[in-house]
Amino acid sequence: MPTYTLLINAESKQVTVPAAMPLLWVLRDELNLTGTKYGCGAGVCGACTVLVDGKAVRSCQVNAPFCLGKKVTTIEGLPASAASPVQQAWTEMNVPQCGYCQAGQIMATTALLKQFPKPTDGQIDVAMSQNICRCGTYYRIRKAIHRAAELSLQVKAK
Repeated sequence: MPTYTLLINAESKQVTVPAAMPLLWVLRDELNLTGTKYGCGAGVCGACTVLVDGKAVRSCQVNAPFCLGKKVTTIEGLPASAASPVQQAWTEMNVPQCGYCQAGQIMATTALLKQFPKPTDGQIDVAMSQNICRCGTYYRIRKAIHRAAELSLQVKAK
């Protein structure tokens, strides 16, 4: 099996895994980063969303070779400056119900706010359309994204 050196949460990690192993299993089984969740395994639910070079990516659909030379960020690796407004908004808007999809939702929101610091409802709908919440908290998610945008802009203004 080949050995890969990956940049995960700003740390260089070596893993010896089959080339075809999904990044999701590299993260969970090899690196014990269990915040990234397995949902469908087909890339449609978004529970396994991580950031690869700042873009939301389904970790069940990419492998270690895809990530070579790229920065991979999991929910555990979000810097406080990026995570705090999103997580604060999630708490204020009481978003989580069962909570299973929330790491993926937060990662997708982080990527969205990086691209669109003050997103419209339409931009939110497009960006979040691939993240499924079985509990149906979409209204609270949208409110939280708007709130996170406000909080992020307040942090940047300071």
